[in-house]
Amino acid sequence: MQNIAQLLAQELNVRQQQVDATIALLNDGATVPFIARYRKEATGGLDDTQLRQLYSRLSYLTEMSDRRQVILSSIDAQGKLTPALAKAINDADSKTRLEDLYLPYKPKRRTKGQIAIEAGIEPLVDALLADRTLDIDAKAAEFIDSEAGFADAKAVQDGARYILMERFAEDAELLLKIRQHLTQQAVLESKVIKGKEKEGAKFRDYFEQSEAITKVPSHRALAMLRGRNEGILSLSINADPDTEASQGSYCEVIIADHFKLNLTDSSVDQWLKTVVTSTWRIKIALQMETEFIAKMRESAEEEAIKVFARNLGDLLMAAPAGAKATMGLDPGIRTGVKVAIVDNTGKLVAHTTVFPHAPQNLWDKSIKTLSNLIGMHKVDIIAIGNGTGSRETDKLAGELIAMVKDSHPRLTKVMVSEAGASVYSASEFAANEFPDLDVSIRGAVSIARRLQDPLAELVKIEPKAIGVGQYQHDVSQSQLSQSLEAVVEDCVNSVGVDLNMASAPLLAQVAGLNKTLAKNVVDYRDEHGQFTNRKQLLKVARLGPKAFEQAAGFLRIRQGDNPLDGSAVHPEAYSIVEAIAATSKHDVGQLIGNSELLKSINAAQFVTESFGLPTITDILAELDKPGRDPRGEFKTANFKDGVEELKDLKVEMILEGVVTNVTNFGAFVDVGVHQDGLVHISSLTDKFVSDPHTVVKAGDVVKVKVMEVDIERRRVSLSMRLDETPQPSSNQVNKTQQNTQAKKPQAVKKGQKPANSSKAPTNAAMGNAFADAFAKMKK
Repeated sequence: MQNIAQLLAQELNVRQQQVDATIALLNDGATVPFIARYRKEATGGLDDTQLRQLYSRLSYLTEMSDRRQVILSSIDAQGKLTPALAKAINDADSKTRLEDLYLPYKPKRRTKGQIAIEAGIEPLVDALLADRTLDIDAKAAEFIDSEAGFADAKAVQDGARYILMERFAEDAELLLKIRQHLTQQAVLESKVIKGKEKEGAKFRDYFEQSEAITKVPSHRALAMLRGRNEGILSLSINADPDTEASQGSYCEVIIADHFKLNLTDSSVDQWLKTVVTSTWRIKIALQMETEFIAKMRESAEEEAIKVFARNLGDLLMAAPAGAKATMGLDPGIRTGVKVAIVDNTGKLVAHTTVFPHAPQNLWDKSIKTLSNLIGMHKVDIIAIGNGTGSRETDKLAGELIAMVKDSHPRLTKVMVSEAGASVYSASEFAANEFPDLDVSIRGAVSIARRLQDPLAELVKIEPKAIGVGQYQHDVSQSQLSQSLEAVVEDCVNSVGVDLNMASAPLLAQVAGLNKTLAKNVVDYRDEHGQFTNRKQLLKVARLGPKAFEQAAGFLRIRQGDNPLDGSAVHPEAYSIVEAIAATSKHDVGQLIGNSELLKSINAAQFVTESFGLPTITDILAELDKPGRDPRGEFKTANFKDGVEELKDLKVEMILEGVVTNVTNFGAFVDVGVHQDGLVHISSLTDKFVSDPHTVVKAGDVVKVKVMEVDIERRRVSLSMRLDETPQPSSNQVNKTQQNTQAKKPQAVKKGQKPANSSKAPTNAAMGNAFADAFAKMKK
């Protein structure tokens, strides 16, 4: 463990004492949010991102350490563990290196090489390597053994070849050299499988694709892998893209050089050439192709999971509309618009269904019904789901607001993403909360609540169903879930949770709690009424001192017995606040929000053995603004009237929209036409951008210009560079070229410029096939 701590300290560029302290806390059952917030002295101020990275690498290195011990024991049991080999295994810095070193000693099925060894052919191999002037045919004849299956000299030579091929292919240093060459030179080649061109049209950008294997972006890698899985594409590794196939591979040179085989024209050397070629083509090439493609997949999945996690974090941390009476509208055409009204605490107070659209067309009646509900329940804001019929329902809400503007001048409407609402509606939690409510009405409740507080509502939905991922179904589902759960946990704990209002799913994300404890907290609250102080948590079934230590600081009690219970100050530090209050001759309650007084306090004066300067500084900041919500100011986009479908979009139109998803190649923006448009990374800003996340995040309200609309393929190209000039699409260019070719050339007089002399652009504004996948992603 000490070696692991040293390595982690080097990787994270921190002191080993910080790593040692963190590992000790983790082993003691502390959670990442708790360590990041309340153990800064121990960790030297490592933030939650560093702690997550440390935790992930700690798991990897621990697994590798365990595997190292298994390998050492296995080789030692075979009596083949030398000091040099033991050192190489102990120095291995990756699982791949470990397995390379173990390869010659790893128990394996009976191979052709082993069969030849059992037949006594191995001495022939050693003799040929030692003296390459031998007559190979004559020497091989000495090892003929018909009973063992080697009836002639050729069969013996083949057996010797298999022995040597396996010996070469299991040399760890050789494999290292070949990997280095492939990392620098190899390309991934993607080709369409013959006869699959029409069926795999969506993958046509990869029908003839060649790219350096180590530089394939994650979205392209996952797209090609999906194409292979669907039987459309074949993928292979070309180790020598600049060399003719007839000349052989440079990897064969590497093999020969590694074993110092200065090959001549002798019969033995000619035979060794066939061994080298076979070793590369039959043994190593296939192994490396599998390994490099697997590594590419792993890297692409890791990047895709990071993208998903970052988008999810942005979405969860979106600004809440706040504690307002909210009307949720779940749009529908034939089935009607589902209506749910929740009060400022999120409690359902009314629900119904109206039928303003075809075929019923009860527009006026629907407005009257909604108007009555707004007056009865003093609704402040209307949340409209962005699914089918959303723009028609948005128009309905607009007329409704205009009708009641005198009595409700501040009533507004907001379009809300309903991704995952159906998942919540059919969930066990929703069924328990609303057992007698139709699932469609439950969806309207979810839409209303996620406007009030996105974080509190979205935690009820499996993160994968929220729809902000990049090829989320193609990546490791266990790794994806683990990463997303960490994001949810960090977001929930950074905001804090109202102990008397939070649902069980929200409480379950609090550090130190789980589903069982969260349910027990809710059950206790239902039975005994609201919590009035944090200490009451210790009366909850199965919630012991350790869980209390981890959770208490993240749970808030408004207007409780102790004003500190409404802040992020941990109960273990209440004595510090009391000391500050006593020194300043004020009550604890008088300290809270008293900025002038708090600024005059010398934090160093209150440092103790248990609480260092970072903790005291945090306490003073929290007292200044107790329970401050780190989320930003609530904003909403205003979709343009009359722009409700793709056909309504016009090139160069300037629109307002909401960023729904950020990928490595750009951002997707909802402009209210039921099809998100893509702002390519090059169109995010006038400056060079390497990472779109540095410019925008999910939930941002942005202005965009329409650059291209492809109704047939349901693609929209947008730009945040409002001065950018749209280019003709590939379809337009092709039509222009066809028309030009079809016209009869006209004579051009001397000195006269030909008509249309300017060259038509040939680059489409949207040439990326992967946009197709994202266009369908929310499904």
